[in-house]
Amino acid sequence: MALTARDIESAIRELSQKQGTLKASLDIDRKRERLADVERQLNDPAVWGNTDLMASLNREKRLLQNGLTLFASLERAIGEFLVSAEFAREDAGMAVEAENHLGAAQQIIGKLEFQKMLGGKTDPNNAFLSINAGAGGRESQDWATMLLRMYLRWAERRGMQVEEMDRVTGDDATGIKSVTILISGEYAYGYLKAEIGVHRLVRISPFDANKRRHTSFASVFVTPEIDDSIEIDIDEKDLKVDTFRAGGAGGQHVNKTDSAIRITHLPTNTVVQCQNERSQHKNRATAMKMLRSKLYELELEKKAAESAEQEKNKMGIDFGSQIRSYVVHPYKMVKDHRFDFETGNAEAVLDGAEILDRFMEDFLLRSSGSK
Repeated sequence: MALTARDIESAIRELSQKQGTLKASLDIDRKRERLADVERQLNDPAVWGNTDLMASLNREKRLLQNGLTLFASLERAIGEFLVSAEFAREDAGMAVEAENHLGAAQQIIGKLEFQKMLGGKTDPNNAFLSINAGAGGRESQDWATMLLRMYLRWAERRGMQVEEMDRVTGDDATGIKSVTILISGEYAYGYLKAEIGVHRLVRISPFDANKRRHTSFASVFVTPEIDDSIEIDIDEKDLKVDTFRAGGAGGQHVNKTDSAIRITHLPTNTVVQCQNERSQHKNRATAMKMLRSKLYELELEKKAAESAEQEKNKMGIDFGSQIRSYVVHPYKMVKDHRFDFETGNAEAVLDGAEILDRFMEDFLLRSSGSK
């Protein structure tokens, strides 16, 4: 049914209100000023020799431009709706075109409202993602491998880069006991923080000759990569540094020296390790970056006082503590227990397809109170 005159008037009021609210909440005017300032710095020859600063400014410019471009598209969509609505007042046949423009504007509003959910200081950052297999040996280690593949495919689909920081393989060299990867891309942490918690798999075990159904668990933890603009005070006296020989598939890929690094922050008992480089110096630098990220996240948790939520995320990797269940037998379903969103397309979720975005986005919207 085409829009009525009353519908049009109501839509005009609603769009005007939404536009004003989003402009204020997204701080559009400040972002425009900041973009102009960033562009001035990028045109300053004194900045060109500082590659780190140039990279940081270019990244900030890209993020600002993306947000401002989306808001500009809303302004255009609203303008097109207003023009078509004016014609529709005189010609009922134009009501369909007005409805199309209204739908386009509402779709952009949805995108901007979700962008608001990613307004945290570290949401645009790259993300360190760690997967740890739960109890159950080979079953859980295989499940951890499946989760790793899911996030690798998700990152690949979104054009993000992935670098493996550390991996501990299963006792029989198949499966994963634990793995940490760095996912680099815009809003990697903003999206992936929705994945923190215990993930449960129900399936017919490929390792059971009697084809019995098994339940496996693995935990996922995510921290943002912290750049040098955020100060994290780490006293060298609080660090215990261990070196060890990196593992691998054998042959030329196994280090012959103790180049792998494990760093323990004694006051918080936070442990990080890195073995992806042959150089001990490079592994230490990467491990320190991982440690800074984890300590920053710990400080945020303390300040935010989100104790109940954090305790839920840190529960044991076993029954009753999962945030999401993946069932592939006797039926197919993936269900997020935090807000009861589910799908029967388990294969697509495990393949990192777009439906996985829905799980992340629904959680972020609901946890912010927007749904």
